[in-house]
Amino acid sequence: MIRQFELVERVKAYDPGADEEALNRAYVFSMKVHGAQKRASGDPYFSHPLEVAGILTHYKLDGSSIVTALLHDTVEDTLATLPEIERLFGPEIGRLVDGVTKLSRLELQSDQTKEAENFRKLVIAMSEDIRVLLVKLADRLHNMRTLHYIADADKRLRIARETMDIYAPLAERIGIHAIQEELEDLAFAQINPDARDSILARLKFLRERGGDVVARITDQLKRVLAEEGVEAWVSGREKTPYSVWRKMQRKNVGFEQLSDIMAFRVVVADIGGCYRALGVIHSRYPVVPSRFKDYISTPKPNGYRSLHTGVFGPERQRIEIQIRTRDMHEIAEFGVAAHWHYKEQGGEEAGKIDGRQYRWLRELLDILEHASNPEEFLEHTKLEMFQDQVFCFTPKGDLIALPRGATLVDFAYAVHSEVGDHCVGAKVNGRMMPLRTTLSNGDQVEIITSKAQTPSPTWERFVVTGKARARIRRFIRGAQRVQFVDLGRSMIQKAFRQEGYDFTEKALAGVLGALKCETVEDIYAAIGAGTLGEREVLGAVFPGSKPAAKTANIVSLPRARAKGKDKAKGSAIPIRGLIPGMAVHYAGCCHPLPGDRIVGIVTTGKGVTIHTIDCDSLASFADTPERWIDVAWDSPAGEFEHRVGRIALVVANEPGSLGALSTVIARNNGNIVNLKITNRTEQFWEMLIDVEVRDIKHLSNIIAALRATPAINSVERARG
Repeated sequence: MIRQFELVERVKAYDPGADEEALNRAYVFSMKVHGAQKRASGDPYFSHPLEVAGILTHYKLDGSSIVTALLHDTVEDTLATLPEIERLFGPEIGRLVDGVTKLSRLELQSDQTKEAENFRKLVIAMSEDIRVLLVKLADRLHNMRTLHYIADADKRLRIARETMDIYAPLAERIGIHAIQEELEDLAFAQINPDARDSILARLKFLRERGGDVVARITDQLKRVLAEEGVEAWVSGREKTPYSVWRKMQRKNVGFEQLSDIMAFRVVVADIGGCYRALGVIHSRYPVVPSRFKDYISTPKPNGYRSLHTGVFGPERQRIEIQIRTRDMHEIAEFGVAAHWHYKEQGGEEAGKIDGRQYRWLRELLDILEHASNPEEFLEHTKLEMFQDQVFCFTPKGDLIALPRGATLVDFAYAVHSEVGDHCVGAKVNGRMMPLRTTLSNGDQVEIITSKAQTPSPTWERFVVTGKARARIRRFIRGAQRVQFVDLGRSMIQKAFRQEGYDFTEKALAGVLGALKCETVEDIYAAIGAGTLGEREVLGAVFPGSKPAAKTANIVSLPRARAKGKDKAKGSAIPIRGLIPGMAVHYAGCCHPLPGDRIVGIVTTGKGVTIHTIDCDSLASFADTPERWIDVAWDSPAGEFEHRVGRIALVVANEPGSLGALSTVIARNNGNIVNLKITNRTEQFWEMLIDVEVRDIKHLSNIIAALRATPAINSVERARG
């Protein structure tokens, strides 16, 4: 355990102006209040905050951070109070300790909501002062180093998974590579100990067989660079077991197929020296294709800068080489701590500046604003933090870093939330491309917007960033609620009429408490979503009332409106223009069309799903008749917007068959929107085709025309 004078000397060694008296008071106060508390290892509890402070001195953090580390568990685990901390150590320390204290129980619980809510608090706290995160990372690192003392294996595994999911990515995002690697490796030892032991055994075997190959390669690289007049410091190491494992998973290869398990660093005096060293290495050794990355001209979002290259180096070993200056090396090792501004800029304000300058942190705050609940926030945040990156440019040359696999919609939301909401198209390197296009490194992207555009629910299927997904889901929730409210209002009005009562919103307002709703609109939305039944509402409004004899419950679906006309009935369920998954939608199992006899099923969270009366899937709802609603089309067939009908065909496998098929459908004013081949033989192809039609009569005409085509063996309307 570090002694008091040793801790003070460590801080004074890199910060002569540190408040020695505050450090001493914090040391004594923490030791006193923790008293005889013990850790799972049997060590005095005070050893933990002391080790956390020691970790932070390695990164040369300011005195306030060290004092916070010493005090970070006092409010949570002792009789000390926050006002007492503020009185003894000042408001800045009080604020930092409070920020860390709120997160002290951020361990993966069986309750996913609690974990997500605590992580949400972490993001808020570190957005105000990044030092909260630095203390929390050091706290987690020491806890992981002593995790093996915890007897409960399930608890060890939960903590390790949370470390891998949250803390290691956060360490990477603020550029503290050493903490990231150690957290990953310690968590890996708990999550997959067999794999780690196997990799360690293989690395040991390679060392024993090849001797000290790292030292030999390091010496040769030094000699090669010196011969060309490049003065450099060269070091090498094996990659960590988790890094090797991740590469095996990503490339889907075995250990034997991995050859670049050694990484070497070349540190030179200036940027020009970086490129000279790169030229020497590339001229001396064969380059591994597609392994060169220039993070000097395009730094990573966390400030990391280096040249990366892969070569078949000395002794024909495939190795990775990172080339950087001394300043770059310091940032690569210590991240945000490498350019700490507290001594120069005066404490609190500097911390806010340093915390806010990270774009990824602003992205997390934006996700926080638009997520509907803590679990969704945690899901989107993991999306945001967890992927390799691709670098693209705006037309003005601004760099946008995105996860690998990001699309043009992700790019639009990365530029600005409003740009994402209103994007209608995009140019990639001067060419118009679909919005679902996946971006590549170096692409220049120009987003085209329109004020009339709104986010499409289909975007959620292909976006990969948490920010984009959170914004799209927020829009869907807003539009969905409007549809649920209208649907619920229509349903409860009909229920009132069937029971012989006059409908008034005042009656509903009187039972808000009983129904656990805050507004009448909430009641409508709950009814429309299927989470609240009309009979339940009637029972609350008219206690003891008996249901009237059931009459035909016909809910009219309005016809498509002609331009310039507005003939929608006030009580009709709004359906035209809805997007899939909203309050009313058409079942994909039977594809109902105008002219079919139909029935509605109230589905929790989706509103009403429209099925044909002979749909096979209706059998699964036989035991819940209260969910059934009789519905009917509100106009003669043929007056609706186009809907999708599905047909099943058997087509002769001969030249011209598909051409004849598409020609017949087109001549009958149908439009093929999807085609799937379900079976093929030497003689015939079986397929399903989705065709846009006006109504059931239109589909019947197309089927009849297809049956008259020689290339079509059989055709019928498909079910399912």
